Amino acid sequence: MQELEVIEILQKEFYFTDQSIDKLKMFEIELLNANKKHNFIAKSTEGSIWFRHILDSAQLVKYINFKQGSLSDLGSGAGFPGLVLAIYNQNFNFHVKLYEKSPVKRDFLNGMIRKLKIRAVTYSNVFDGDIESEYLVSRAFKKLNKIIQVSREIAKKPHKLIILKGQNAQEEANKAFKSQKYSYKLESSMTDKKSKIVIADTLQ
Repeated sequence: MQELEVIEILQKEFYFTDQSIDKLKMFEIELLNANKKHNFIAKSTEGSIWFRHILDSAQLVKYINFKQGSLSDLGSGAGFPGLVLAIYNQNFNFHVKLYEKSPVKRDFLNGMIRKLKIRAVTYSNVFDGDIESEYLVSRAFKKLNKIIQVSREIAKKPHKLIILKGQNAQEEANKAFKSQKYSYKLESSMTDKKSKIVIADTLQ
């Protein structure tokens, strides 16, 4: 799927504004430039960045109410999914928090926040202090049981987990939720038939 096809989906299905699309284009340019030096994303995916990375991240807007509150992206990397969700967000009262341990990646994220003029803040480590958000999202952070540990021990309650996972999603979910008080479901990913989105609610 090419850039124009993805943009059409972003606008028609998820209601990305023209301004948000322009910011995504700027983000793409900056990321590809930075990737020459830092290898933030796999070189093999550079030609399909709109499908493999942007749309993969953007599909999470279906599960988030942006009217009030915040989301925390655990392990933001180069900005997926958190920066894409911040670009989508139009609500001044909704906050996006990007947790990224790597100083190099964090510098890149901070640069993008300034250039794109979006409402987002970076934090250095998930395990430093409390996470206070209504949503915890993640794309390539850790295995599901580790994310559950963060949810149980660090994040405030209640909150919703929205986790992009690969073909082993069901197996991971079976193990991670076996003894935990979570209500969860698996949704199909738009970008990979084998991949799933794990949606889980803390039960308090």
